[in-house]
Amino acid sequence: MEFKWTTWKVAGAALALTGSLAAIAAAAHAAAGDDAATIKAALVQRLPKTEITTIDCDKIEGVCEVQARQNLFYIDRSARYLIIGRVYDMETKQDLTAARLLEMNPDMLVGAGGAGEQEDAAEPTPARQAGAGGAQPLPRIDPAALAALPSSGSVVMGKGGRTLTVFSDFRCGYCKRLHETLATLDVKVVERPISVLGTRPISEAVICATDKRRAVNEAYDGGAITSGRRCDTSGLDANEAFARQHGFTGTPVIVRDDGAVLHGFRPREFLETWLKEKVS
Repeated sequence: MEFKWTTWKVAGAALALTGSLAAIAAAAHAAAGDDAATIKAALVQRLPKTEITTIDCDKIEGVCEVQARQNLFYIDRSARYLIIGRVYDMETKQDLTAARLLEMNPDMLVGAGGAGEQEDAAEPTPARQAGAGGAQPLPRIDPAALAALPSSGSVVMGKGGRTLTVFSDFRCGYCKRLHETLATLDVKVVERPISVLGTRPISEAVICATDKRRAVNEAYDGGAITSGRRCDTSGLDANEAFARQHGFTGTPVIVRDDGAVLHGFRPREFLETWLKEKVS
């Protein structure tokens, strides 16, 4: 009888604990909802021309993520400080802002690297960059500086007369389209992965794969890449340092062998004409 009584006491305590945890969770959820409601009310007063879509105070500790249509910014819980830019998780090596923007709009590669488009002077919003055509050409790059990048950070495909170096991200839809388009052209492609969308582990798996060309295709298709080994991935660090140095805030970036640069996807017809331009 004592054993049964103890068992019932333990069971009762467990139920009480479960109930307490449920109550705590419910209270936390309600508090989060209150935070969002309070912040939204404050933002309506402080940013009256900004259409707030959602507010999430649970994703990133210490700040609340605010979605304003296709824009993204952050706010402290007092709704006093507005934060525009990228949030980068240094443990997982993920660009949380870029990944979230891509999740919001899978058909567009967008960046949030700093100040850019503004609804008015009092209401800054993150810059947005389309991955499709329309972007202005970037300043020309010294071909010698490009050639100095380590081969360990690249995958070479094709055997055409002209060479294009492509800085890409394996979760960028326009990068995949460019990859497929370049495969139909008589051109040599040097693919240099950079982690704009938190894809450094994927890039490392591709670089360390025995068959790198196949791994590139698998990466773009979203498949699992099993390299089964570790290798020198310092070339990826060099790619990202080079990209930062030259202002590559999004992908893809195409660099021709004479140093001419294009930012964003271009269709086959455009690329065919561009490839025929005289190397200066």
